[in-house]
Amino acid sequence: MLKKQYLKNKPTCKVTFSLPKEAVNGGSEVRVLGEFNNWTWEQGVPMKAAKAEYKASVELDAGRQYEFRYLIDGTTWVNDWAADAYLATPYGVENCVVALEEVMVTAAPKKAAPKKKATPVAAKAPAKKAATKKPATKKVAPKAAKKDDLKKIEGIGPKIAQILQENGIKTFADLGKAKITSLRKFLAEAGPRYKMHEPRTWPKQAKLAAKGDWEKLTKLQDELKGGK
Repeated sequence: MLKKQYLKNKPTCKVTFSLPKEAVNGGSEVRVLGEFNNWTWEQGVPMKAAKAEYKASVELDAGRQYEFRYLIDGTTWVNDWAADAYLATPYGVENCVVALEEVMVTAAPKKAAPKKKATPVAAKAPAKKAATKKPATKKVAPKAAKKDDLKKIEGIGPKIAQILQENGIKTFADLGKAKITSLRKFLAEAGPRYKMHEPRTWPKQAKLAAKGDWEKLTKLQDELKGGK
């Protein structure tokens, strides 16, 4: 499971990785390995054992995505099935992906210059009152189009949700009506990192989400693996 905390004073994100103890299956040491530490056990981030899980935090540059996996006792690889996405490797397995959005660093506000004392001005005769104008009627801005959190669909991370929205799929209802061929086309046009994702179950999941049938959606997602 991934938890992200974007920092305000620099373009980085604190990512907390967590792995349930049952996934460790009796192992004694767990580390996070990925692109950010050269995939080596020696540089891997040690995970501390808590009550029900192993946890570790890493500060990563925002605005990009990183591949990672968990390694137990230096021999057994385990995936995080709540990752943002998954990428196939030449070794017949998938790497997990954590996708970090770009952040704008807010500069510290400048101190205001001290106000100068106003120079006394000779009194002037009172000006004539201007004719009273009726207040202009304010135009009501149109309401923003409704959007749903497409990341609630198993297999869809932040970047894929953005790709779908750019192609007019902004709600669960839109996704439920979408054709599988169209979804595959959108992913292929976004590049090879996204072409490998399989959207076959996304419309079915989206129809349940559109109805608000979260119990059935959760049951269906428990049967899936990375949205497949």
